[in-house]
Amino acid sequence: MNFQPLGKRVLIKRVEETKTTSSGIIIPDNAKEKPLMGEVIAVSKEISDISSGDKIMFSKYGGTEIKLDNDEYLVLNIDDILGILK
Repeated sequence: MNFQPLGKRVLIKRVEETKTTSSGIIIPDNAKEKPLMGEVIAVSKEISDISSGDKIMFSKYGGTEIKLDNDEYLVLNIDDILGILK
């Protein structure tokens, strides 16, 4: 399914964090916070400084969660994006 964000929004997929600590302790899913990093999947036509495939950091409580083809995504306003990871 194709999704084109409108306005100044981007569609991202969260990047999952590691499930073990550096000492090998396994962290259960219910003890972890949702990651604040993601990969840009689609960008609205109004945004020129972010493109698909960029890795970004975003604010903790920003965005709207949606489900497309049994995958979870996040639609973020451009103001909720903190920066691009290079």
